[in-house]
Amino acid sequence: MMIEVAWDQFTPWSALAGGALIGLAAALLVLLNGRIAGISGVLGALLQPSAERGWRLAFLAGLIGAPLLWGLLAARPAPRIDAGWGLLVAAGLLVGLGTRYGAGCTSGHGVCGLARLSPRSLVATLVFMAAGFAAVFVARHLL
Repeated sequence: MMIEVAWDQFTPWSALAGGALIGLAAALLVLLNGRIAGISGVLGALLQPSAERGWRLAFLAGLIGAPLLWGLLAARPAPRIDAGWGLLVAAGLLVGLGTRYGAGCTSGHGVCGLARLSPRSLVATLVFMAAGFAAVFVARHLL
């Protein structure tokens, strides 16, 4: 599986704005609602009976709607993914399973956990990064 990004269409300003908005959204959620903005936790709680569905649905609607709105306002880089649907679904399920076992995903640990100086989030983020580096090395140099 290979994923490529059209770097000629990449602008650091859009990446900087996206990162700032992610940080702002996470900060506002914890300040105004007292909740951590880990996507796997937000989505996982939606699959269980809960009285707190409103803010979770609004958060996910914003997560899905913001890129759609951005696509209407500016051109987005078109990634090229050389993989079939079966491989993509299997990869997504493995990521979901890993986030449940890891008590959070990259955004939960990397953005919110590190901002809270959580030691387990530091370990989780280091493991995520090391696994990513290893996967890229294996895919590009050994396969």
